[in-house]
Amino acid sequence: MRTQVAIIGAGPSGLLLGQILYKHGIDAIIVERQTANHVLERIRAGVLEQVAVDLLEEAGVADRLKLEGLIHDGFDITFHDQFLRINLKELTGGKTVTVYGQTEVTRDLMNAREKAGLTTIYSAQDVEIFDFESATPKVRFKKDGESVQIDADFIAGCDGFHGVCRASIPKSAIEEFQRVYPFGWLGLLADVPPVQHELLYANHPDGFYLCSMRSEHRSRYYLQTSLEDSADNWSDQRFWDALRSRLPQHLQDSLVTGPSLEKSIAPLRSFVAEPMRFGRLFLAGDAAHIVPPTGAKGLNLAASDIRYLSRALIEFYSEKSSAGIDYYSEKALARVWKGERFSWWMSMLLHQFPESSGFDKKIQATEFSYLQNSIAAQTVLAENYVGLSYD
Repeated sequence: MRTQVAIIGAGPSGLLLGQILYKHGIDAIIVERQTANHVLERIRAGVLEQVAVDLLEEAGVADRLKLEGLIHDGFDITFHDQFLRINLKELTGGKTVTVYGQTEVTRDLMNAREKAGLTTIYSAQDVEIFDFESATPKVRFKKDGESVQIDADFIAGCDGFHGVCRASIPKSAIEEFQRVYPFGWLGLLADVPPVQHELLYANHPDGFYLCSMRSEHRSRYYLQTSLEDSADNWSDQRFWDALRSRLPQHLQDSLVTGPSLEKSIAPLRSFVAEPMRFGRLFLAGDAAHIVPPTGAKGLNLAASDIRYLSRALIEFYSEKSSAGIDYYSEKALARVWKGERFSWWMSMLLHQFPESSGFDKKIQATEFSYLQNSIAAQTVLAENYVGLSYD
């Protein structure tokens, strides 16, 4: 098989890159080790920056998002018994975020790709990449017992944190930066209306919690928990009782409970791999970086990578220029580290750290007090949350 760009991974990063390249007449084949249903079953975040929405519009897959997405002008933070609303629209000169589940983004991209008759190979086994430091990179895998090779001009590694692409890079050529947080998020998804219209982030003495939603009728709630805990230890009733006990008094009676659709514990980590280009192999999304979900930056940083990478490839094919390719890693990483900083800051502010000293707790409380009383500090938070402008 022959293509211009071989994309490894059919999550939102790979699908979005494929769709934008298709719009510009660039051929791409996507290879995914899981089934399409497995990809759609992944439960992920759903807060989109405006720049991510703009990119989905450019890709021609935003019709359902415009109909079903929830526009949020702000969100709330509670710190113990104190309350603060961050008015995104006022603080950023009219910018907002859109709540639309990552599963729905993926579904829209899958449907668009299928409608266009583009090639996506699911259930690919033993995927390997070769010769990406040369002008003739290759992808090899097995499909239905048969060996398959794809010859390409470029390989885009959109295959996640545990994917083959980053693992194929020589250790001497890549540097990794990581922080693992000493807790996880126990998440519950249920078909119940959200406890309030906008998201609520909270630091409670019993631990962080987040009230979010996927739609007006589907809610996603999180509780901070130990990494040694198991979702099996949490009945639905135990989860709802714990959440209600942490909610502010005025919201406790508004909590609607119901059977969970999904319940799991996710560890939190900050991770960046540098650089993001190796010859004709490019890393994008979770293959290159992970953020704790506190700042709602995971999918948005992936979209940011795809924006830079798609433009670099379009420039290469339309203008015969390698400038965008040469600067892809530098540009992408500059934005990634800003997202990492913001997600780290939100995580430090809102969680109960088991190793915190009395001094640490005082600093955390003072940080919230400063945020509460400083429009400048709130503006910095809001600007980062809605998405920083591209350089």
